[in-house]
Amino acid sequence: MAIELHNVGKTFSGNVTALRDVSFQVPTGSVCALLGHNGAGKTTVVKILSTLLRPTAGQALVAGYDVARQPGKVRASIGLTGQEAALDGALTGRENLVLFGRLRGMRRADARRRAAELIEQFDMNHAADRRVGTYSGGMRRRIDIAAALVDEPRVLFLDEPTTGLDPRSRRDLWALVSGLKEQDITVLLTTQYLEEADVLSDSIVILDGGQVIASGTADDLKRLVGYSYCELSPVNPADMPQLAAAVADIEDAEIDYSANTVAVPAPNGVATLVEMLRRVETLGIELHDISLRKPSLDEVFLHLTPGTVTV
Repeated sequence: MAIELHNVGKTFSGNVTALRDVSFQVPTGSVCALLGHNGAGKTTVVKILSTLLRPTAGQALVAGYDVARQPGKVRASIGLTGQEAALDGALTGRENLVLFGRLRGMRRADARRRAAELIEQFDMNHAADRRVGTYSGGMRRRIDIAAALVDEPRVLFLDEPTTGLDPRSRRDLWALVSGLKEQDITVLLTTQYLEEADVLSDSIVILDGGQVIASGTADDLKRLVGYSYCELSPVNPADMPQLAAAVADIEDAEIDYSANTVAVPAPNGVATLVEMLRRVETLGIELHDISLRKPSLDEVFLHLTPGTVTV
């Protein structure tokens, strides 16, 4: 296992408990998504695993090394990117990578060679010799992740890597993260974009109130909801308010005007779909589509963390 947590706890001064008996494992060469509301404990977990915080209780291992007893070996085995790119805007992308290599103890020639390799791998040849201050958000994030890979870590921590990026840049970074598995690099990803976790992760851990409340693959977690959803889309978007009113009595009905869809839980499967067709027929609304589908990871998350207050 590349990452192991065994009953890890963390209490801060003033008896503030951030983590309580957190246990999970991440196999080598896989991507694990760590999910939770703001304040759930995600950042505390990452800080413990990257040796920035010591656990109050339990044991955490990264690449086989204990974070409390062998912090130097842990640091030599990991890469970390925060929510904000840690780059010098006055330097070029190439110069930033060389700088990070030198800071990690590499000789100048080796740092330059590694920078060239990463520039090629991250498809940044066209901008490598431009100042980072002129980069778009997606380009900055590419170089930031590349900097975390300068000394070829065994484990990479990505903390909200696509926050603020446009959809195309986000998809490009997804492809980069997926490619890291081919290099046998283990990735622990924290994200607020549940679609991102669904697409990228081999496993998911959900934290709530500093505790693990669910873990498994995306499909495992979707099965926890226990039912499908019936989704309806009217031909005429102007019919959405009428359609929304027709399902107002159904608990957890979801109305998405931007997507022109209404989704309701379908615990009875086809029987629920037939009931929805009956309601729509009564209203005389023409449907573009009606279907049964599995719950999304967003719906799973809301189901497992009801009423959680974010801070």
